[in-house]
Amino acid sequence: MGQTHSVPPRLTSQRDPRSNSWSAYLAGAFEKEHRLQAFLRRIIVSITRGKWLWWGLAVTAATVGLTRSGTQPHKQTLAPHELNSGDAPSPIILEPPELPNGHIDFESAEERHLRLVVVTKGLEQPWSIAFLPDGAMLVTERSGRLRIVRDGKLIPSPVAGVPPVQTGGPRGLQGLMDIALHPHFDQNKWVYLAYHKPAGGGAGETVLARGIWNGTALVGVHNIFESGAVDTEASRVTFGRDGMLYMSISAPGSPTVQRSQDPNDYAGKTVRLRDDGSIPDDNPFVGRAGVKPEIFTMGHRNGHGLAVNPETGELWETEQGPSGGDELNVLRPGGNYGWPLVSYGRDYWGTPISVHPFRQGMEDPIVVWLPSIGLTGMTFYTGERFPHWKRNLFVGGLREGGIPGTGQIQRITFNDRWEELRREPLLMDLKQRIRDVRQGPDGLLYVLTAEEDGALLRIEPR
Repeated sequence: MGQTHSVPPRLTSQRDPRSNSWSAYLAGAFEKEHRLQAFLRRIIVSITRGKWLWWGLAVTAATVGLTRSGTQPHKQTLAPHELNSGDAPSPIILEPPELPNGHIDFESAEERHLRLVVVTKGLEQPWSIAFLPDGAMLVTERSGRLRIVRDGKLIPSPVAGVPPVQTGGPRGLQGLMDIALHPHFDQNKWVYLAYHKPAGGGAGETVLARGIWNGTALVGVHNIFESGAVDTEASRVTFGRDGMLYMSISAPGSPTVQRSQDPNDYAGKTVRLRDDGSIPDDNPFVGRAGVKPEIFTMGHRNGHGLAVNPETGELWETEQGPSGGDELNVLRPGGNYGWPLVSYGRDYWGTPISVHPFRQGMEDPIVVWLPSIGLTGMTFYTGERFPHWKRNLFVGGLREGGIPGTGQIQRITFNDRWEELRREPLLMDLKQRIRDVRQGPDGLLYVLTAEEDGALLRIEPR
């Protein structure tokens, strides 16, 4: 596993991380980490110019992609630029092994007796989960369908009432994204969907819709927020402790496109809305000329996860960097998180995104991943089924350092000031890309794999 780094805390450290000594330390570590990555990329690019190697890679990929039984596994059909938007080279794609039909026993460092249960398969690029009061689950598929999982079985027919969804898009990554239930769902039955609305020319606009769940379908669905941003990908939605609705809107991944720093553009922002899509009066940019009043934070690249810290009430975000530089951020009203002016990552051919990984007046991440693991959804564990995991954060990952078959969950522990102590990778032996991880009402953890033949998994004690 690649080395990971957490950013020195600004408030508790005895030294200012922007001092010369810290700058030298960070710059040195930053340079060494990526010098090796750039060197390896140059080797691959140089030798792959010969036709003979493409045949070798094809044979190798086919061989490595076989399961232990020798049978051909399910095909992983990714867009060429999965995760790394912009001018990314096409990655080598290996097919993931097939998941078992039963369960797998495993251990972690602090919860020794664990079991992974395959709840259901047959989901097409699943993206998010919502738990209904009756025990059923709603699962979004990036292909534009909403599915029901009830009593451990996937209902064959998709849920009716989902609006038309633009799938594919400029880099093949648009579609139906997140789902969230209103905090008073038991009374109003409101369901929220983040998705890409067809905008013409094969592109989709990031929008937020609200509808009513009648027990079998969505009715009265209508858009309550339309971003106008069409060259976008991931989007997450969650309700804050203040009852407001927060939504992430990604930006084009290329560092040459600086829409994240444009206050009159929703791309690369998180927005804060009332539950009907209207603008709260206390939003940080309300009344500012040339600034979209819905904006809560700016300077983001590709926010894939949003969750509320159960102790502090702060909103936390996972954000995918380019080649390295994935971030865990605490979102503060009006904060600028720097992309692409500051970044710990590099462009895909080794060029630094920024000379400095931080800048005065911009928010620092609290944890950084070098190399990237392709951060996705996250959840804070607050249940009783895993007592040693309380106050831990679980984040999903699609792959580590661009290497196929390295998807994982990472369990991160913190001290009483919410500074990172350590992290532990889980489920790497599955060789599946992880799209989302959520704590269920039963105190168990539920996991979605980001595959064409995706699955819903459950982690439970044994």
